[in-house]
Amino acid sequence: MATLSAPLLRSHHRHLPVTSSPRRCPTAAAFPRGFAPLEPLSSRRPSRTAARSASTSAAAPEAAEATGHAAQAETAGEEEVEARVVLPTNESSENLLRIRHTCAHVMAMAVQKLFPNSKVTIGPWIDNGFYYDFDMEPLTDKDLKKIKKEMDRIIRRNLPLVREEVSREEAQKRIQALNEPYKLEILERIKEEPITIYHIGEEWWDLCAGPHVESTGKIQRKAVELESVAGAYWRGDENNQMLQRIYGTAWESEDQLKAYIHFKEEAKRRDHRRLGQDLDLFSIQEDAGGGLVFWHPKGAIIRHILEDSWKQTHLQRGYDLLYTPHVAKADLWKISGHIDFYKENMYNQMDVEDEPYQLRPMNCPYHILVYKRKLQSYRDLPIRVAELGTVYRYELSGALHGLFRVRGFTQDDAHIFCLEDQIKDEIRGVLDLTEEILGQFGFRNYEVNLSTRPEKSVGSDDIWEKATIALKDALDDKGWGYTIDEGGGAFYGPKIDLKIEDALGRKWQCSTVQVDFNLPERFDITYVDSHTEKKRPIMIHRAILGSLERFFGILIENYAGDFPLWLAPTQARILPVTNNELQYCNEVASELKSRGIRAEVCHGERLPKLIRNAETQKVPLMAVVGPKEVEARTLTIRSRHNGEMGTMPVDNFISKIQSAVADKSSL
Repeated sequence: MATLSAPLLRSHHRHLPVTSSPRRCPTAAAFPRGFAPLEPLSSRRPSRTAARSASTSAAAPEAAEATGHAAQAETAGEEEVEARVVLPTNESSENLLRIRHTCAHVMAMAVQKLFPNSKVTIGPWIDNGFYYDFDMEPLTDKDLKKIKKEMDRIIRRNLPLVREEVSREEAQKRIQALNEPYKLEILERIKEEPITIYHIGEEWWDLCAGPHVESTGKIQRKAVELESVAGAYWRGDENNQMLQRIYGTAWESEDQLKAYIHFKEEAKRRDHRRLGQDLDLFSIQEDAGGGLVFWHPKGAIIRHILEDSWKQTHLQRGYDLLYTPHVAKADLWKISGHIDFYKENMYNQMDVEDEPYQLRPMNCPYHILVYKRKLQSYRDLPIRVAELGTVYRYELSGALHGLFRVRGFTQDDAHIFCLEDQIKDEIRGVLDLTEEILGQFGFRNYEVNLSTRPEKSVGSDDIWEKATIALKDALDDKGWGYTIDEGGGAFYGPKIDLKIEDALGRKWQCSTVQVDFNLPERFDITYVDSHTEKKRPIMIHRAILGSLERFFGILIENYAGDFPLWLAPTQARILPVTNNELQYCNEVASELKSRGIRAEVCHGERLPKLIRNAETQKVPLMAVVGPKEVEARTLTIRSRHNGEMGTMPVDNFISKIQSAVADKSSL
């Protein structure tokens, strides 16, 4: 059975596009994904014991008290995976899909019974349930409860779902009789005939192609829940009417719903926006503007580690690093085609000495200009350039969501310029590099998709075939399973997309590898071949983390803010029992810092509170210092994950940390 793939935590966008396909209630693929599709849902229970041994130093009594409190809090808040409840998906269970689709209709019927002046629009099934958009007054949580009660009544009545085929004229006549203007617009866009209608009993009907369950009684009332209300513009156009979108979830059984709700609660506990504030990692300062990320010192040090590791790995893999401007003349974006095809995602141009300039939405044209700075020979290829380049995308305020949807972000961008017969080896190199970088963070389960030529495309049949075969061969050589998305490639070339699976089993789109036949043509980039003739190189776009901001958000939620030792902003916190030990603690902290360890001294509170604070801040290691430690020039160490480590000399402690960091392991 396939596992769940659904956006779990919605951003509650106020500007969600609505599908332009009126004929059939679309699948979730027709709608923009939230952030993280989900896979298996996990049943969890606390597994950490609340009994932890205390320090054996002079600080032991107070440390024992603090450790007990901290362990109890941690046991209540942090749970280990015991078993996974694998839920069905729309793809694995047609019955579930039918239930969700019928729930959307039942909900619409309930809304119009309770709010007779409401107008209906569309109501599809989506990955984790369903929604329906209504033109009506804003709804409250109290309204949702009323709607759910009315849905329950409709379900209990076991009304049949009846399919009817009618002519276009008949459908139009019936819609006009009901005064449903949105349905008229939908009908106009339906090209196929006859027109299909689904009735719920003899009381309510909707334009729909199905499928549905046989009767409302096939729905388990206790397996359905209305989740939230959000605003959505009709057809996703902010110039259109703002609608009320009601989201619901539906499952085949009450147990499945309970597992889903539990999973939502766990995801909420890991929400990077809350943890980012609690752990003082980042913020969005509204005085500066929405969607603009401020990296605080603790978040900034993690970013520094990510960037440093990324750069070192790329240099080792034969990439040259670039730094390019954040703005450029508007003409550059005309050549690239961005102004023609991407303008809605770009900010307004700025005037510089009567010449229009543009904030960059992408890095690609800059890297091409670097390639074009001199005549390239076939002997120079492949050329690999990489940049952590900040780009700016126009986003409506309602679409912004923490680190997952922002207006300015830094892409881990790279481009490879190569010969046709080098495509396979270069793609394989990217796959190896992707595995190496993502593996550092524990991401080893991937979902891989290969997207092929769409109907509208640029480039010859021959080069499309060669590139697609090269991508397939690279994946086969790598030994990765993959799904082929026929016709899902970009107009400029085939691509590989990779999703990673986090600790909750959620899937996140991060890495992409795209072959491009378009930009080399637009910018007229060439190389000189062995016959001194100018030829067009192949260009490969490539990102592994996606963007640093979004990837950081993924890491926060994956680790629940409990970063591994090598990434932790503070690796060791030194805690004096009294201020008498403070001088020694400061000496130890200085020594640790000089050896590359991120350490700090915390004092001014009783030891139990200092320990609780360190636990709350998820500091991996604590070094408790009492009179005995000062006298012996030692430290009594406690690991957040492995409990007491005993008393040891400072040099031993440093060696253990350095070894663990080098291996990216814990202590």
